[in-house]
Amino acid sequence: MGAVRSAFPPGVERRVGSLTVFVRTVGDREYWLAQTGVGLEKAGRSAAQLLDNESFNLMVSTGFACALIAADIGTLLVGRDVAYRGEHDEPSEVFHVPGDERDLVLTFVETLVPPEHMGRFVSTDRVIGSATEKRRFALSTQAIGLDMESSALAAQAQRAQVPFVIIRSVSDLLDEDLPLDFNLFLRPTGWLKGIGTVLTAPSCLLGLGRLRRQSLVAAEALTAFFRSYAAAMATDPQKKELSPT
Repeated sequence: MGAVRSAFPPGVERRVGSLTVFVRTVGDREYWLAQTGVGLEKAGRSAAQLLDNESFNLMVSTGFACALIAADIGTLLVGRDVAYRGEHDEPSEVFHVPGDERDLVLTFVETLVPPEHMGRFVSTDRVIGSATEKRRFALSTQAIGLDMESSALAAQAQRAQVPFVIIRSVSDLLDEDLPLDFNLFLRPTGWLKGIGTVLTAPSCLLGLGRLRRQSLVAAEALTAFFRSYAAAMATDPQKKELSPT
Protein backbone atom coordinates (compact mmCIF):
# COMPACT_ATOMS: atom_id res chain seq x y z
CA MET A 1 0.00 0.00 0.00
CA GLY A 2 2.82 2.40 0.81
CA ALA A 3 4.28 1.90 -2.66
CA VAL A 4 1.00 2.72 -4.41
CA ARG A 5 0.15 5.66 -2.14
CA SER A 6 3.56 7.16 -2.85
CA ALA A 7 2.60 7.47 -6.52
CA PHE A 8 -0.24 9.91 -5.76
CA PRO A 9 -0.52 13.36 -4.19
CA PRO A 10 -1.98 13.74 -0.67
CA GLY A 11 -5.72 13.23 -0.36
CA VAL A 12 -8.37 12.22 2.14
CA GLU A 13 -9.31 9.10 4.06
CA ARG A 14 -12.81 7.65 3.98
CA ARG A 15 -14.52 4.75 5.69
CA VAL A 16 -16.52 2.24 3.68
CA GLY A 17 -17.99 -0.14 6.22
CA SER A 18 -15.02 -1.38 8.25
CA LEU A 19 -12.58 -0.52 5.45
CA THR A 20 -10.30 2.54 5.37
CA VAL A 21 -9.93 3.93 1.85
CA PHE A 22 -7.38 6.51 0.70
CA VAL A 23 -8.88 8.76 -1.99
CA ARG A 24 -6.46 10.54 -4.29
CA THR A 25 -7.22 12.94 -7.15
CA VAL A 26 -5.08 13.50 -10.25
CA GLY A 27 -6.61 15.76 -12.87
CA ASP A 28 -10.31 14.94 -13.06
CA ARG A 29 -9.88 11.36 -11.86
CA GLU A 30 -10.32 9.81 -8.43
CA TYR A 31 -8.26 6.81 -7.33
CA TRP A 32 -9.57 4.86 -4.35
CA LEU A 33 -6.81 2.86 -2.66
CA ALA A 34 -7.89 0.06 -0.32
CA GLN A 35 -5.64 -2.40 1.50
CA THR A 36 -7.32 -5.79 1.56
CA GLY A 37 -4.90 -7.77 3.69
CA VAL A 38 -3.39 -11.15 2.82
CA GLY A 39 -5.49 -13.97 1.42
CA LEU A 40 -8.58 -14.72 -0.57
CA GLU A 41 -11.06 -14.31 2.28
CA LYS A 42 -9.90 -10.83 3.28
CA ALA A 43 -9.61 -9.70 -0.34
CA GLY A 44 -13.11 -10.86 -1.21
CA ARG A 45 -14.63 -9.30 1.89
CA SER A 46 -12.93 -5.95 1.28
CA ALA A 47 -13.93 -5.86 -2.38
CA ALA A 48 -17.53 -6.72 -1.54
CA GLN A 49 -17.72 -3.81 0.93
CA LEU A 50 -16.41 -1.37 -1.68
CA LEU A 51 -18.53 -2.58 -4.57
CA ASP A 52 -21.71 -2.81 -2.51
CA ASN A 53 -21.38 0.84 -1.49
CA GLU A 54 -19.66 2.62 -4.39
CA SER A 55 -19.51 2.46 -8.18
CA PHE A 56 -16.23 2.22 -10.08
CA ASN A 57 -15.04 2.19 -13.67
CA LEU A 58 -12.22 -0.26 -12.94
CA MET A 59 -10.81 -2.49 -10.22
CA VAL A 60 -7.07 -3.13 -10.15
CA SER A 61 -5.47 -5.89 -8.11
CA THR A 62 -2.01 -4.62 -7.27
CA GLY A 63 0.85 -5.49 -4.97
CA PHE A 64 3.58 -8.13 -5.14
CA ALA A 65 3.58 -11.42 -7.04
CA CYS A 66 5.63 -14.54 -7.47
CA ALA A 67 6.85 -14.89 -11.05
CA LEU A 68 5.89 -18.12 -12.80
CA ILE A 69 7.98 -17.18 -15.83
CA ALA A 70 11.56 -16.05 -16.24
CA ALA A 71 11.63 -12.50 -14.85
CA ASP A 72 13.67 -10.11 -12.74
CA ILE A 73 12.81 -8.70 -9.34
CA GLY A 74 10.64 -5.62 -9.90
CA THR A 75 9.32 -6.79 -13.28
CA LEU A 76 5.72 -5.73 -13.88
CA LEU A 77 3.33 -8.60 -14.60
CA VAL A 78 -0.10 -7.82 -16.01
CA GLY A 79 -3.01 -10.22 -15.63
CA ARG A 80 -5.82 -10.15 -18.16
CA ASP A 81 -7.59 -12.97 -16.33
CA VAL A 82 -7.12 -15.11 -13.22
CA ALA A 83 -8.00 -18.57 -11.94
CA TYR A 84 -7.95 -20.15 -8.49
CA ARG A 85 -5.84 -23.22 -7.76
CA GLY A 86 -6.33 -24.95 -4.42
CA GLU A 87 -4.25 -27.42 -2.48
CA HIS A 88 -5.58 -30.39 -4.46
CA ASP A 89 -5.22 -28.70 -7.87
CA GLU A 90 -8.96 -28.65 -8.41
CA PRO A 91 -9.97 -26.70 -11.53
CA SER A 92 -11.73 -23.38 -11.09
CA GLU A 93 -13.55 -20.73 -13.04
CA VAL A 94 -11.36 -18.31 -14.98
CA PHE A 95 -12.36 -14.74 -14.20
CA HIS A 96 -12.13 -12.36 -17.15
CA VAL A 97 -13.93 -9.02 -16.75
CA PRO A 98 -13.33 -6.75 -19.77
CA GLY A 99 -14.39 -3.14 -20.28
CA ASP A 100 -13.40 0.20 -21.79
CA GLU A 101 -11.32 1.40 -18.85
CA ARG A 102 -9.50 -1.91 -18.70
CA ASP A 103 -8.67 -1.53 -22.39
CA LEU A 104 -7.19 1.92 -21.68
CA VAL A 105 -4.95 0.47 -18.98
CA LEU A 106 -3.80 -2.38 -21.21
CA THR A 107 -3.08 0.01 -24.09
CA PHE A 108 -0.88 2.08 -21.79
CA VAL A 109 0.80 -0.95 -20.22
CA GLU A 110 1.68 -2.37 -23.63
CA THR A 111 4.05 0.58 -24.11
CA LEU A 112 5.98 -0.48 -20.99
CA VAL A 113 5.69 -4.26 -20.73
CA PRO A 114 6.67 -6.95 -23.27
CA PRO A 115 3.90 -9.33 -24.42
CA GLU A 116 5.33 -12.28 -22.49
CA HIS A 117 4.73 -10.38 -19.23
CA MET A 118 1.00 -10.14 -19.90
CA GLY A 119 -1.34 -13.10 -19.51
CA ARG A 120 -3.05 -15.23 -16.89
CA PHE A 121 -2.56 -15.10 -13.12
CA VAL A 122 -3.34 -17.84 -10.65
CA SER A 123 -4.31 -17.33 -7.00
CA THR A 124 -3.91 -19.75 -4.12
CA ASP A 125 -5.05 -19.91 -0.51
CA ARG A 126 -1.53 -20.47 0.81
CA VAL A 127 2.03 -19.25 0.31
CA ILE A 128 3.87 -21.28 -2.32
CA GLY A 129 7.44 -21.20 -1.05
CA SER A 130 9.45 -23.88 -2.82
CA ALA A 131 10.89 -23.56 -6.31
CA THR A 132 9.70 -27.10 -7.04
CA GLU A 133 6.07 -26.26 -6.31
CA LYS A 134 6.31 -22.96 -8.18
CA ARG A 135 7.51 -24.78 -11.28
CA ARG A 136 4.65 -27.28 -10.92
CA PHE A 137 2.16 -24.41 -10.77
CA ALA A 138 3.74 -22.78 -13.80
CA LEU A 139 3.54 -25.99 -15.82
CA SER A 140 -0.01 -26.92 -14.82
CA THR A 141 -1.58 -23.46 -15.14
CA GLN A 142 0.51 -21.77 -17.86
CA ALA A 143 0.16 -18.63 -15.73
CA ILE A 144 2.70 -15.82 -15.61
CA GLY A 145 2.20 -14.82 -11.97
CA LEU A 146 1.00 -16.13 -8.62
CA ASP A 147 -0.69 -14.32 -5.74
CA MET A 148 -3.20 -14.87 -2.93
CA GLU A 149 -5.88 -12.25 -3.62
CA SER A 150 -6.64 -11.63 -7.29
CA SER A 151 -9.16 -14.41 -7.96
CA ALA A 152 -11.30 -13.26 -5.02
CA LEU A 153 -11.13 -9.65 -6.20
CA ALA A 154 -11.99 -10.69 -9.75
CA ALA A 155 -14.99 -12.69 -8.55
CA GLN A 156 -16.40 -9.62 -6.81
CA ALA A 157 -15.64 -7.43 -9.84
CA GLN A 158 -17.48 -9.89 -12.07
CA ARG A 159 -20.47 -9.92 -9.70
CA ALA A 160 -20.62 -6.12 -9.80
CA GLN A 161 -19.80 -5.96 -13.53
CA VAL A 162 -16.75 -3.77 -12.92
CA PRO A 163 -13.84 -4.23 -15.38
CA PHE A 164 -10.83 -5.86 -13.73
CA VAL A 165 -7.10 -6.09 -14.34
CA ILE A 166 -4.04 -7.23 -12.36
CA ILE A 167 -0.87 -5.11 -12.21
CA ARG A 168 1.72 -6.53 -9.83
CA SER A 169 5.49 -6.45 -9.48
CA VAL A 170 7.72 -9.47 -8.94
CA SER A 171 9.08 -9.89 -5.41
CA ASP A 172 10.15 -13.55 -5.64
CA LEU A 173 11.31 -15.64 -8.55
CA LEU A 174 10.27 -18.92 -10.11
CA ASP A 175 13.50 -20.75 -9.27
CA GLU A 176 14.08 -19.55 -5.71
CA ASP A 177 12.90 -20.97 -2.40
CA LEU A 178 11.43 -18.64 0.20
CA PRO A 179 13.50 -18.57 3.40
CA LEU A 180 10.81 -20.13 5.63
CA ASP A 181 7.22 -21.37 5.65
CA PHE A 182 5.23 -18.12 5.76
CA ASN A 183 2.00 -20.09 6.08
CA LEU A 184 2.81 -20.40 9.78
CA PHE A 185 2.16 -16.68 10.18
CA LEU A 186 -1.24 -16.95 8.50
CA ARG A 187 -2.51 -19.19 11.31
CA PRO A 188 -3.10 -17.80 14.82
CA THR A 189 -1.43 -20.83 16.39
CA GLY A 190 1.56 -20.76 14.05
CA TRP A 191 3.21 -17.51 15.09
CA LEU A 192 5.31 -18.96 17.94
CA LYS A 193 6.58 -21.77 15.72
CA GLY A 194 7.37 -19.31 12.96
CA ILE A 195 9.30 -16.98 15.28
CA GLY A 196 11.13 -19.97 16.74
CA THR A 197 12.18 -21.09 13.27
CA VAL A 198 13.59 -17.65 12.49
CA LEU A 199 15.50 -17.38 15.78
CA THR A 200 17.04 -20.84 15.58
CA ALA A 201 18.05 -20.82 11.90
CA PRO A 202 20.54 -18.10 10.86
CA SER A 203 19.91 -18.96 7.20
CA CYS A 204 16.30 -17.80 7.66
CA LEU A 205 17.51 -14.39 8.78
CA LEU A 206 19.74 -14.09 5.74
CA GLY A 207 16.90 -15.16 3.50
CA LEU A 208 14.51 -12.67 5.09
CA GLY A 209 17.05 -9.91 4.47
CA ARG A 210 17.23 -10.89 0.81
CA LEU A 211 13.44 -10.96 0.55
CA ARG A 212 13.20 -7.51 2.14
CA ARG A 213 15.62 -6.07 -0.42
CA GLN A 214 13.65 -7.69 -3.23
CA SER A 215 10.41 -6.27 -1.85
CA LEU A 216 11.88 -2.76 -1.84
CA VAL A 217 12.77 -3.12 -5.52
CA ALA A 218 9.27 -4.43 -6.28
CA ALA A 219 7.71 -1.53 -4.37
CA GLU A 220 9.71 1.03 -6.35
CA ALA A 221 8.44 -0.51 -9.59
CA LEU A 222 4.82 -0.16 -8.45
CA THR A 223 5.33 3.47 -7.45
CA ALA A 224 6.92 4.30 -10.78
CA PHE A 225 4.15 2.61 -12.75
CA PHE A 226 1.19 4.23 -10.99
CA ARG A 227 2.87 7.65 -11.02
CA SER A 228 3.41 7.47 -14.78
CA TYR A 229 -0.06 6.02 -15.41
CA ALA A 230 -1.86 8.70 -13.38
CA ALA A 231 0.12 11.42 -15.15
CA ALA A 232 -0.69 9.97 -18.58
CA MET A 233 -4.40 9.68 -17.83
CA ALA A 234 -4.55 13.23 -16.45
CA THR A 235 -3.45 14.63 -19.82
CA ASP A 236 -6.54 13.20 -21.57
CA PRO A 237 -9.84 14.54 -20.17
CA GLN A 238 -11.81 11.99 -22.20
CA LYS A 239 -10.45 9.10 -20.21
CA LYS A 240 -12.42 7.78 -17.26
CA GLU A 241 -11.49 7.13 -13.66
CA LEU A 242 -9.36 4.31 -12.32
CA SER A 243 -9.73 2.75 -8.91
CA PRO A 244 -6.79 0.54 -7.87
CA THR A 245 -7.65 -1.89 -5.08
